[in-house]
Amino acid sequence: MDPRAGMPAQPQDLIDTSALIAAYYDRQPDPDDPDEQVIFGTSGHRGSALDGAFNERHIIAITAAIIEHRRSQGIDGPLFIGRDTHALSAPAWETAVEVLAAADVEVRVATDDYTPTPALSRAILLANGAASPAGLRRSGPGLADGIVVTPSHNPPRDGGFKYNPPDGGPAGQDITTPIAERANELLRTGEVERVPRLGLPQALAASTTRRHAYREEYVEDLASAIDLEAIAKAGVRIGADPLGGAAVEYWGAIGERYHLDLTVINPAVDPTFGFMTLDWDGKIRMDCSSPYAMASLRESMTGGGGTPFDIATGNDTDADRHGIVTADGLMNPNHYLATAISYLVAGARPGWPESAAIGKTLVSSGLLDRVVNDSGRHLLEVPVGFKWFVPGLLNSSIAFGGEESAGASFLRRDGSVWTTDKDGLLLALLASEILAVTGRTPSELHRDLVERLGRSWYARTDAPATRLEQTKLGQLTPAAVKATTLAGDAITSKLTASPGNGAEIGGLKVTTDRAWFAARPSGTETVYKIYAESFVSADHLAQVQAEAREVVAAALA
Repeated sequence: MDPRAGMPAQPQDLIDTSALIAAYYDRQPDPDDPDEQVIFGTSGHRGSALDGAFNERHIIAITAAIIEHRRSQGIDGPLFIGRDTHALSAPAWETAVEVLAAADVEVRVATDDYTPTPALSRAILLANGAASPAGLRRSGPGLADGIVVTPSHNPPRDGGFKYNPPDGGPAGQDITTPIAERANELLRTGEVERVPRLGLPQALAASTTRRHAYREEYVEDLASAIDLEAIAKAGVRIGADPLGGAAVEYWGAIGERYHLDLTVINPAVDPTFGFMTLDWDGKIRMDCSSPYAMASLRESMTGGGGTPFDIATGNDTDADRHGIVTADGLMNPNHYLATAISYLVAGARPGWPESAAIGKTLVSSGLLDRVVNDSGRHLLEVPVGFKWFVPGLLNSSIAFGGEESAGASFLRRDGSVWTTDKDGLLLALLASEILAVTGRTPSELHRDLVERLGRSWYARTDAPATRLEQTKLGQLTPAAVKATTLAGDAITSKLTASPGNGAEIGGLKVTTDRAWFAARPSGTETVYKIYAESFVSADHLAQVQAEAREVVAAALA
């Protein structure tokens, strides 16, 4: 923990945006260096131009590879492209548009400067007929897809680039792996230098490039997913902090369109994000689930003398994550997911199909399991990554999909698809709907859940691991786990595949009747992540965490 965690950023903490953008254009990545190659994680390719990991050549190569992928799959409709407020997002967006226009791809750029991920997801779905009685088209001419230029909540020095296929959700490894391999081939062979491009003015003036009103389209249809009339009628005082991100213009438009008592906090866009408080490690990070990054908003709601808002919310820079603050403080993401699910399935959404499951990632809190089981709904537990919820949200077999890192989405009120990517604005507004309809804040309702279903202690920690150990961890089988007990209780399951869909989890999950842990290798550091939860006590959680390391070490030996 950095001693300045939660304190305002100082001038020495801010990036030199001019130097960062200069490095984007000037630095030539080494295609033989693994740290400077194109690597798609769970949310696209990320890195910094200062490290040779996110430079102009990367974006040319990735965009060219996406164009080839589109052609191979018969995707010849519009490609929707948006960006967030990170310093590297604008130059990367420009590079991508130049390459796309030269390839005669129909490009849809925003009428605004910035586009949240959920707004782009919805644009893809609507273009592909998700709102029509016939449902989403999976093939045929005119199919649309999209690119979001964002590193999500990452520090200001980073850039990010992710691809959303025609289903509107995050691309799976079956798509991103060949795209990354082709992009790296273009870099390695030097073909990247021959990829056709137009100058930006020419690209924006091309007949294939058109403006798209993402914001108007998104805001106008919000009432189909959220009871905004109830929020307005109850007079809920809302403070919405976009954390200097892509939702900055959306919140004001939502408040005005639906006559809400809504104040946009920190409406300025600053690519250094100098208004932020430092995260746990002393870095600027727009993580709306972190009590340190959200310190200013948290203190304004809990500082005494009456709170300025009934509900305050935060979003990361591409607005696919949410943070909920009440007079009790910033809610733990797992606590809010449990509360949201409990509210939604207890009668707030009568239009949802009764057979629709509630989806969670397997490293999310066990309280979600108890809430879903208590409701009589089916629980669908999947590996880490929102992509696993996409098919079910599309066909309404999943009503709600949520993950431990404060990302979720759910169906419209009539039971049809809203988005197939995480929607931080949607979940933030749901907190106000909950207060408006029940008269109680989500944190108060969470206390009721704990009293009825049990309190838990949840944490994520890291443990050192070599690259070889990380590889072995990702390939474990249940038979490799010889332990029969965990923290004094009999082990009831040893999982290396998700119980919800049978997909490999790339790690291990061990459960008892009163606790569980999951271990997964990090994709960016030489560590593995340990997620653990106890329904006994904080001391019991510590015991689970300690024994988890022993179990993993023995399995890897």
